[in-house]
Amino acid sequence: MAERTASVTRNTLETQISVTVNLDGTGKFSSQTGIGFLDHMLEQIARHGLIDMDIHANGDLHVDAHHTVEDLGITLGQAINKALGDRKGMTRYGHSYVPLDEALSRVVLDFSGRPGLEYSIPFTRASINGLDTELFYEFFQGFVNHALVTLHIDNLKGHNSHHQAETVFKAFGRALRMALTPDERMQGMMPSTKGCL
Repeated sequence: MAERTASVTRNTLETQISVTVNLDGTGKFSSQTGIGFLDHMLEQIARHGLIDMDIHANGDLHVDAHHTVEDLGITLGQAINKALGDRKGMTRYGHSYVPLDEALSRVVLDFSGRPGLEYSIPFTRASINGLDTELFYEFFQGFVNHALVTLHIDNLKGHNSHHQAETVFKAFGRALRMALTPDERMQGMMPSTKGCL
């Protein structure tokens, strides 16, 4: 199987971001975004997805975190899409339920080649350690648009916003891991009955 790695750099007036991924890694993680809680969430994707990730971001945090969070989602989506190549031989679909104390989240995804996001997280606080919780939507919207994936995220229970976010990102990592896993019986084939995604 070809090596599934990629590096992507995105430079805009607001952000300078580089992301390197290895989809067949062990969960090694390095990140410098300037946003502590976001780094913590990105680490959950790497650890639970068994994706090696190296992320560097310099954004206009003196304004707010919006551009940095959104552009990180975009760049991570681009890197995973690039690392997948033609997507042949992959499982394609992934899902996971993850609990943390009172919180429970479900993530279901399809590397369909078509971007789509259904998102329901009724956060109980407007921010976590200074990071606006509404920005998680922007992260995932950026990701699906550039990874070309259909993604359903539902926080089913929870009253602690930290736990709500953490269960979502852990479930997202585990759903990614399932979908990205090569299927030996699908070698050389597109994961669809129609011959294409």
